Amino acid sequence: MRVVIAEDDALLRQGLTLLLSNEGIEVAYAADNADDVLARLPELSPDVALLDVRLPPTFSDEGLRAAVEARRMMPELAILVLSAYVEDSYAADLLAGGAAGIGYLLKERVGKVDKFLDALRRVVDGGTVMDPEVVSQLMVRRRTDDPLHALTPREREVLALMAEGHANARIAELMYVSETAVGKHIGNIFAKLGLSPAESGHRRVLAVLAYLRAH
Repeated sequence: MRVVIAEDDALLRQGLTLLLSNEGIEVAYAADNADDVLARLPELSPDVALLDVRLPPTFSDEGLRAAVEARRMMPELAILVLSAYVEDSYAADLLAGGAAGIGYLLKERVGKVDKFLDALRRVVDGGTVMDPEVVSQLMVRRRTDDPLHALTPREREVLALMAEGHANARIAELMYVSETAVGKHIGNIFAKLGLSPAESGHRRVLAVLAYLRAH
């Protein structure tokens, strides 16, 4: 796995580089801004870009804009965005294209090395990974006419775990139910959210987007 990093905090940037290197993951390039990383993408051909949301010069949404541009340049590039705070609209923006291989994590997750590395690998494998804290905060921010209110508590639990990027087998383990039961719940979720079989290739991502979209 080849990684490029855009992180303005020198200590975190160096820490990420050391952590990944120790795990046998190649850090092809690390910079304190998005422009330098974007300029090097064609020659480096990384598998994943690890981007801070807020980067120089304005420290607003440079990382997000860089993520969009990076995917335009390299459609197969996985993106894992790091943020110091829960900013759920950013999470929804990342998924707006319905693409897989996208992740959004709080920076504090980096300290939980096993979970961070698991999230990174799942994104590289084409998964969609959202920070559990983003998911939990969105649970209480829904409009009364939100279609997600049609979901049962169990279906909402399954969808929350889907939003965190877990596969069916892992969801079954976490919920102490069979994988068949998880599949039935997911089928019900798709139906209630109006995601037709014709969209089967993206239904999981679209369901997560529906869950994350801020109102």
